[in-house]
Parts: sequence; C-alpha cells; structure tokens
Amino acid sequence: MSVLSILVFLPLAVAAVLLAMPRISDTAVSWTWITTTATELVLVIVLWANYTPSESGFAYEVNRSWIPSVNSGYHIGIDGLSLPLVAMTATLFLACAIYSLRHTPRVRAFAALFLFLETVCLGLFVSLDLILFFVFFDLSIVGMYFVIAGWGHHKAAQAAQKFFLYTFLGSLALLLGFIGLFVAAEPNTFDIVRLTEQNPLAESGTPGVLILLTIVLGLAVKTPTIPFHTWLPPAHTEAPAAGSAILAGVLLKLGTYGFVRIAMPMLPDAWRTYAQAIVIIGVLSVLYGALVALGQHDFKRMIAYTSVNHMGYIILAIGATGLVTTTNTQAQNLAVTGAVTQMVSHGLITGALFLLTGVLHERGRTYDMNSYGGLAARAPRFAGLTAAAAFAALGLPGFSGFIAEFQIFTGSLPGAPIATPLAFLGILITAALFLRAFQRLFLGPPQATRAVADLTTPETASIVPLIALAILIGLFPRFLLDLIEPAAHTLGTLLNR
Repeated sequence: MSVLSILVFLPLAVAAVLLAMPRISDTAVSWTWITTTATELVLVIVLWANYTPSESGFAYEVNRSWIPSVNSGYHIGIDGLSLPLVAMTATLFLACAIYSLRHTPRVRAFAALFLFLETVCLGLFVSLDLILFFVFFDLSIVGMYFVIAGWGHHKAAQAAQKFFLYTFLGSLALLLGFIGLFVAAEPNTFDIVRLTEQNPLAESGTPGVLILLTIVLGLAVKTPTIPFHTWLPPAHTEAPAAGSAILAGVLLKLGTYGFVRIAMPMLPDAWRTYAQAIVIIGVLSVLYGALVALGQHDFKRMIAYTSVNHMGYIILAIGATGLVTTTNTQAQNLAVTGAVTQMVSHGLITGALFLLTGVLHERGRTYDMNSYGGLAARAPRFAGLTAAAAFAALGLPGFSGFIAEFQIFTGSLPGAPIATPLAFLGILITAALFLRAFQRLFLGPPQATRAVADLTTPETASIVPLIALAILIGLFPRFLLDLIEPAAHTLGTLLNR
C-alpha cells in the first residue's frame, strides 16, 4: 500500500478498531486518537519534505481500476493545490484530538467519528477521480451530521437536520454535473486528470453552462456563499467546539477546493463567460457576512458569519481569474495563490477561534457576549490567545491572513476593478466587529456571575500551535508559496485555453 493510501485510511482503520474493542477506558481512547492524528501529521511532513511532482503535475500517484464499466478508478495524488490543505487538515484534527482531552461524553464514539471525518477529508483532497471525490464529499455530510446531532447543544437535532438536507441537496447537484462531464468526455471517463486534459465542453455553449451551473451550485452550498449560507450559523452555534473547528476549518474548504480542482480547469470557457457573476457573489458574501456578524451578540454565531465573509474573498479571487486577460498571467497566479493561502489561513485561525468559543461556553454556559466582561483580569492566557486569533482573522500584518488577502486583492484588481475595492470594506467591518467583541468579553468591569477560569493545559496545547502556524506563515510565507505558485500557474494555463 502506498504512503498516500496509508495517510488516508489509517484514521478509519483506527476508528474501526476502537469501535470493535469491547472494553477500553476513555483515557486510552483519547491517547489512541491523539497518537493517530499525530502520526498523520508526521506522514504529511514526510510527504511535504519529499514532494516532487511528476509529469502529470501530481506526486505519490496511485491509479487502480475501481468501476471499469464507467472508467472510474481509485486515482489519488497530491500537488501544490492539495498538499497545503492536506497539511492543514492533519494539523486541525490533531488540535481537536488534544482539545478533547477535556471531559468529552461518549468519547469512544466521538473519537471514531472524528477519525472517520479525517479519512473522508484527506481522501477528498487527494482524489483524482470524480466518483471518488463525490463519495468522500457525501460521507463528510454524514460524519458531521452525527457530530452535531450527538454532541451539540439543545437545538442540535434541528441544526443537524438543516445542515444535512442543505448540503445533501448540494451534493446531488454536484453529482449531476459530474455525470454531465462524463457524458461529454470522449472517451467517457470520470478521471480528473483526463477530463482536465480533454476540456470536453469547450465551445459547447448551453451544455457547458448548465453543467457549470450544477457544479457551482453544489460547491456553493458547501462553501457556503450567499444565498446558500443559511445552514451554517445554526450548525456552528449548536455544534460542539471541536465539531465547529472542523466544520469551518476543513469542511468548508471541500467546496472552495472543488472550484480550483474541478470547475475552473474542466470548464474554462463557461467559467470565463460567467466569471463576473462569480465575482459579484464573492463580494456580496464578503460584505453580507461581515455586516451580519457585526450585529451578533452570540460570540460563536458571530464567528460563523465571519466564515461567510472569508469564503467570499476566495470566491472573489477565483472569479477574478476568469476576467483577467491572458496577457496578465501574474495577476491570475496571484489571485489563485491568494485563494489557496486563504483556505489554509482561514482553517488555522477560525479553527482556533471556535476552540476558544468552546472554552467560553464550558465556563459560562452561554455564548452571549453581554453576559461576560473583564475576563482578561482572571484569564490572561485566554484573553491573549483570543486577541491574537482576532487580529489574525482581520488580516493584520504578521499573520497568514494578511499574506492571503494581499495576494487576493492584488491579483483580483486588474480583472475586477470595482468589486475589489468594495471587498476592502469587509476588512474594516471585520476589524470593528472583532474589536467590539474583544472589548465586551475581556475588558471593562468584570461580571461577578460569570467567573471564567483560564485555559487548561490541553486547551492551550491545542490552540497555541494553530496561532503559531498563522504567525509563521505571516512572517515566513515562502515555504508555503513556493509550493502553491507552480500549481497556480498551471491552473491559470488551463483556464486560458
């Protein structure tokens, strides 16, 4: 078995063993979970250190026949677009495993679900076959449904149901688009590499537009963009903290990754034709997400809406690449590189923020910011890490968000000279909402009825590395950008065909 296959399926194998063992202590379950996720991260580091793309542009490729009647195979591999997301995924799952050393009810089932989700998310990012991609895409919905419904708050069942129905509807639209690509290909295939080479719907007119529409719809629901975002706030508010960290940090990227892996390179003509609409959706998501977040009193719900805002920057960037002329490849490369960097940055920063909301709720049993005040005096570590995560989220220089957003705006401006300045307003609003939230929670007179103890060792050990990585990327981004930029250039070449 290849190293990449081991990376993908090791968590699932451990989950099966945990569930099969008749008697095992909660402590043993937790440390098995941590050991597995730590092993996954070590494997990713080894893959990164030895990464060399082949002629196809992918490394560690495995291609085996799976469903020969429709030319679908077990085809996996990684490149500069997927490897950063694989690394971010492994990091976040390890952080959630450490975080859950706190008291977690029914920890064996909880750990098994998270290990299952880790396999699903890693599998999607390395998939080079549309059917394989769809299987992992759909299974992510199932895993997160049970996390929300089983370990969420008092309205968890309703939020989980809404999450499942919305995202499952999106996955059906995505499957319809995949079937359309299969039918259009000559010869028929679901292989992502071959479909990208073929460009089967070049100059096809209406069929290409309809297939792009179904794929964009499926991915937009998962991302989510407006107006398909309404499942996100209740799902986040009701989910446990670790579930929200994975939902925002990883599962939302399954949608944005689908845009750069499937929609853009396989349907370049239709993408360029409707890129302006994509840009408009991106800008509306940026402004709407920030404005609605500004009006929230619920700390966790506020962070949920900032995810709509941050995903909007990614949509703006990938839409603008279709509007840039073929002579300005530098702008295209910058926009795509910024979009992928933003996926990684948002995963780390928002993952940390949602884990911090879990600390708040565990102490005070509410997310209502009006119920707190003056927490910095009693919980300085909690206040310091929240301040760092908030400044990182608003794109302050020195953090990964600044690197990502600077590239997004610089690359998007030539193609979208009106929309890009409008998106700048999102940064201003985000700064206002995070500063207001920090002031209400940590400054001012303390609330005697809401005494909050400082971070425990597991909480600190899970959150600090995420923020440290955001700072590392912000100060020394070259190691990440050197990986993404060649793949971004390849994507720009495919889009300009």
